[in-house]
Amino acid sequence: MMVSSNLLPRWLESLLREKFFNACVIHEYAKKNEKNIFCLDCCTSICPHCLSPHRSHRLLQIRRYVYHDVIRLDDAEKLMDCASVQAYTTNSAKVVFLNQRPQTRQFRGSGNICSTCDRSLQDPYHFCSLSCKIDYLLRTEGKLSKYLFECEYLTLPEPGCELEDGLLTPDSVLEPAGSMRTSSSSSAGEGAGLVGCRTLACTATTEFVRKKRSSVSVCRPACRPICSPVSEISAGMMNRRKGTPQRSPLY
Repeated sequence: MMVSSNLLPRWLESLLREKFFNACVIHEYAKKNEKNIFCLDCCTSICPHCLSPHRSHRLLQIRRYVYHDVIRLDDAEKLMDCASVQAYTTNSAKVVFLNQRPQTRQFRGSGNICSTCDRSLQDPYHFCSLSCKIDYLLRTEGKLSKYLFECEYLTLPEPGCELEDGLLTPDSVLEPAGSMRTSSSSSAGEGAGLVGCRTLACTATTEFVRKKRSSVSVCRPACRPICSPVSEISAGMMNRRKGTPQRSPLY
């Protein structure tokens, strides 16, 4: 919950309170009619079919992960100071959550937690979402003016760079952004490097075996005349199938 909405600019208050991904009433029967775009000039959410009258406005693409709204970190940094807000990397894009997420249980431990909602965080970060940082600044400093930026131009990503339907795919993996990784994430990187080294070693071993086998196959025709007839006869006897075993007669 925001401490005081009177201290927020209108666009920011609307952004944090807006319900996205509802069906557009104007384009009720159209495909892909979810309201996943926020117009900062009109302070309202729109669907892709509503874009025509808003082309010259500042537009912010809203995405979703596990039923929670996120925006690209690059877009958020054009609007406000996002320092100490934990960012995540998914589908090669860094994103931040707009609002705090409900927790099933309170964090109990000595690790790093969000200064507003007590959610567990990785070390360099102090806030799990933009709204948590805004709450904290309003409580401690009483204003946001020096943390907000003047953004005169904000447009949607090009279609080729856009995630389909504004949704992060279910198989995407959220992990802390690479700019401020902790020791745990670095160890994970070392593990990935170890796996890469093993794969490379296996590939090299396979190539070596292939070369060795090919060299052996090349040498075989040259070696055959040297082999003695006795060894060839022995090899033929070994390859011959066994017949039905015969028992010795009983006396």
